[in-house]
Amino acid sequence: MVRISDARMSGTAYGTVVLHTAPEAAAGGPLAVVRTGDMIELDVAARRIHLDISDAELAARLAAWQPAAPMFASGYSKLFVDMVEGADTGADFGILKGCRGREVPRDSH
Repeated sequence: MVRISDARMSGTAYGTVVLHTAPEAAAGGPLAVVRTGDMIELDVAARRIHLDISDAELAARLAAWQPAAPMFASGYSKLFVDMVEGADTGADFGILKGCRGREVPRDSH
């Protein structure tokens, strides 16, 4: 069994785990429309994960997907949700891009 998540997991000290997938489910990524029984192909060498459904089925599921209601109306939590980018781009505030004097390499986090 492979556990796949776009977030942190507790109790994952054994087995195969894929964490911090992007785009995240909350952003409307394909993980948001995975259903029980769907087959997922994982190719570690190619750094590829594939939901084994037709393109038409994926498009239909994504079109029907609705985001969850926002959890925060204001404050730091809302700023974090609105401004921090996904794991694939460094999970940092997008507004800070270019102001640190150097690029952050893709695999440095």
